[in-house]
Amino acid sequence: MSDDTKKETVSDVGTVAGADEAASTRRSSREITFAEFLETTPPSQMMKVSDLFAVKRTTTRAIWYEIASPELKLHCESDICNGLRVFRFHGGDSRLPIGMLEKQTYLIFVCSNCRKSRKMYSLYASHDAKENSTAGNCYKFGEVPPFGTQTPNRVLRLFGTDAKVFLKGRQCENHALGVGAFSYYRRVVESHKDQIFDEIIKVTRKIAPDIVASLETAKREQQFLKAIERVKDAIPQGLLINGHNPLTLLHSALSEGLHAQTDEQCLEAAHDIRVVLTALVQRLNEALRDEAELNASIERLARRKSSS
Repeated sequence: MSDDTKKETVSDVGTVAGADEAASTRRSSREITFAEFLETTPPSQMMKVSDLFAVKRTTTRAIWYEIASPELKLHCESDICNGLRVFRFHGGDSRLPIGMLEKQTYLIFVCSNCRKSRKMYSLYASHDAKENSTAGNCYKFGEVPPFGTQTPNRVLRLFGTDAKVFLKGRQCENHALGVGAFSYYRRVVESHKDQIFDEIIKVTRKIAPDIVASLETAKREQQFLKAIERVKDAIPQGLLINGHNPLTLLHSALSEGLHAQTDEQCLEAAHDIRVVLTALVQRLNEALRDEAELNASIERLARRKSSS
């Protein structure tokens, strides 16, 4: 990024820090820690941070500030870790020159376990101008890898070429754009009704063949919501989510119209659609894996019995 570009961007953010009413920027009067901000706040957000800066002094006792570098607890996607790990500060220009109270910069954190996974944040930090204070406002432009939990590949495979559309919904959800997230998720789920039913039927043939006919009849319904209504009770026990039919849960989330909901309500519904759909796909995968393991065990026992 050129120096001129940096100056323009900082100037733009200064406007945001003052009175920008852009819909993408949400403020909170509640102070949070810098670690909490980096870990849990989506991009395009300005937040008050209680420990954003470390107070430093020169040998002549002049005060200068440095953007803090807390330890973060993030999901590491490396083959070595694949779980929650501690990420530590690895690099970035975090020092504010003497007399400066704001800075745009990049901060890089690295997994302390595998030392391979990196997390990079693009930030704007502004000190609250109170001497010796560690507080300030921080704006998150973006982060790499992107904010939010990763969507499992088996969920994306279900939607084929529309996986990109589903990920657009995920991006909207990450940015708290409820109407957009709901619209994308609803479009993809309803467009792939047959694929969802095919996966359920595939599992049902193995673990509950007596209800396959009901599922196949429901699949022939043109509308996704009507198809779900036909199979409220026709679902294998192994696919239930906390005792609930996942298709009924999806029906509940999808049945409300966009025009009757606030953006916050749409965001909540979009989140529920994604979580329930992911849980359903995971249960389908587990059911097939358990069935394969059971068949392998039966086959081994049968061979052992015949050889004895």
